[in-house]
Amino acid sequence: MSVIFSRAPLRISLGGGGTDLPSYYREHGGFVVSGAIDKYVYMLTHTVFQRRYLMKYAQTEVADDVAEIRHPILREALQRYWRGSPLEIASVADVPAGTGMGSSGAFGVCLLKALAQARATSVTPGALAEAASEIEIDVLKEPVGKQDTYVASHGGICSYTFHPDGSVDVVPLELSPETLRRLRENLLLFYTGEARAASAVLSDQDERSRRGDEEMLANLHKTKEMGYRSLDLLLAGDLESYAELMHEHWENKRRRSAAIASEHIDMLYTLARRSGAIGGKLVGAGGGGFLLVYARRPADTRQAMAATGAQELVFDFEFGGAYASEHA
Repeated sequence: MSVIFSRAPLRISLGGGGTDLPSYYREHGGFVVSGAIDKYVYMLTHTVFQRRYLMKYAQTEVADDVAEIRHPILREALQRYWRGSPLEIASVADVPAGTGMGSSGAFGVCLLKALAQARATSVTPGALAEAASEIEIDVLKEPVGKQDTYVASHGGICSYTFHPDGSVDVVPLELSPETLRRLRENLLLFYTGEARAASAVLSDQDERSRRGDEEMLANLHKTKEMGYRSLDLLLAGDLESYAELMHEHWENKRRRSAAIASEHIDMLYTLARRSGAIGGKLVGAGGGGFLLVYARRPADTRQAMAATGAQELVFDFEFGGAYASEHA
């Protein structure tokens, strides 16, 4: 087998995030608007000369058998979707894990796309996303949302409707060129300097949703309604109203758990708002990662955030999904 290169994009949630957890959507249905960005999880995959599995990510593993692999997604994916010779798999990413951009979901999608390429098997974006979600949510029992694998598989800026029966409707947003230009110019990402695994933040939401906690369910119902409003405002090109809704979204999200925000995150968000940002929120589950803001005066916001040491992640949207190719 030649070397296989694969990559899958990370994402920023634009509305409705949190309603894509099975503990919520299996009872009430979920709705999310999310955009893939040009930051990726990358993998190189090929057969190993010494006939042992060699896994390289933040750690390095050598294993004689798939069942001995410690990385849970690598282990479960290989057990289910690989019957060939032992593999060497090396993975890197554009941003650290635990920063709210769906890296674990993109990791699973990137891996399964590589394995499909190695088997010379065609796989649809929907099937790819569903297989990766099954491993992370159903097999590994991680309390994470389902949007990550779907965004990584499909790419683009889309709405995702999560039905109680597990099916997912994916609809690309038909944004005007002017709306897309303004989103590219005015949406800014800043690293808070803090990272936390999504499961650490979402476990409380997941448990409370499962037992029917009225306060949590009311919060998520409101979040879903904001997702629909986000869609309408984006399609209408009313981005200042959308930015104001981002602020409302963030205030609602903060009420879910004390673990979502911190004094440092609140300081950064307040500073961004004082320096030209209309609204914003942490992407992902919260607790750290990246702060996404819509800035009326991007240069002023950049200058103020740079003065605090907050690193900007310059990005564009990615309209292609997961990709794999074989090289001699």
